Amino acid sequence: MTEEPEAPRSVPGELKFEAAQTSSNIVVAPSVGTVLIKLVRHPVEHLVRRWNWKSALLSSLLRAGIFFFANLVAGWHAAVGAMLAELMLRGITSGFYGAITEAFSAARPVWAAVATAMVVLPFLNHSLEFLVHWLRGTPKLGLSIASSVIFTAFSTAFNVYVMRHGVLTVGGGSKPLREDLGRVLPLLLRFLSAGPRALLRCLGLRNDQR
Repeated sequence: MTEEPEAPRSVPGELKFEAAQTSSNIVVAPSVGTVLIKLVRHPVEHLVRRWNWKSALLSSLLRAGIFFFANLVAGWHAAVGAMLAELMLRGITSGFYGAITEAFSAARPVWAAVATAMVVLPFLNHSLEFLVHWLRGTPKLGLSIASSVIFTAFSTAFNVYVMRHGVLTVGGGSKPLREDLGRVLPLLLRFLSAGPRALLRCLGLRNDQR
């Protein structure tokens, strides 16, 4: 459902050196396999140094809200406890998840990058999340995790999309968070309309072939 950006941007961060350059001076984005290998072989370089503080901030606030409202039926004490636990967990881990998402946003083909991110991130995300909240006894654990999983599925695809447009990235060439937030809503509308527009294009091509 993702669409290509209007103009190709450079491969973000330290993954820049992985891009191949053709005889026509065209920069070729890294494959999904290349990104995975580099993340595994050089975690400090690509995860620690590329820790995405924008993802850490926004994800912590949004997911803390999800756990608060999911556990509100169990009382204020339970809701606040779940919220604080999620806030602390995401404050530490979401920057790494954001770095992974940003790395995949540079890969081609786009559909493979999105699909891989939507498998890798939920596995890492919710395994640790479930363990933390299970150990602390979060009351509405099933509802909380289910809501968080749904949010992850959507946010991962959307984050890959906006990062391909240079939004919510960190490091060289990135914009201030205030400027990023100003571009999020227009990109969200384009992201949500990408599927219907692709379907209309497909139907138009079929009609032209008749």
